[in-house]
Amino acid sequence: MMPNMDPKQMARMMKQMGINTQEINAERVIIETADEKIIVEPAQVTKISMQGQDSFQIAGTVRTESSVNEEDVELIMEKTGASREDAAAALEKSGGDIAAAIMELQGEE
Repeated sequence: MMPNMDPKQMARMMKQMGINTQEINAERVIIETADEKIIVEPAQVTKISMQGQDSFQIAGTVRTESSVNEEDVELIMEKTGASREDAAAALEKSGGDIAAAIMELQGEE
């Protein structure tokens, strides 16, 4: 923001430049990558439209969760006889270490 500029003035100036903003009523934003989920919660989201392109500005508290590999979960299920939920939980708890997850489910930890 420009110092000493009224927010209404700023909005009018942006509109004259063809920039439109819209507040999005979002509770949470989840960004999924190959390795993890980035979760912003609570989220403040602003949609910015300019020259036919939409952008989103996201602000809030950020935390990450590691993603579990489905093949690893199936391997753990096969080796231990555990349910999908238990295998995924053990894999996440072990930080993706398959051997540690199997040992935990077999009670060898």
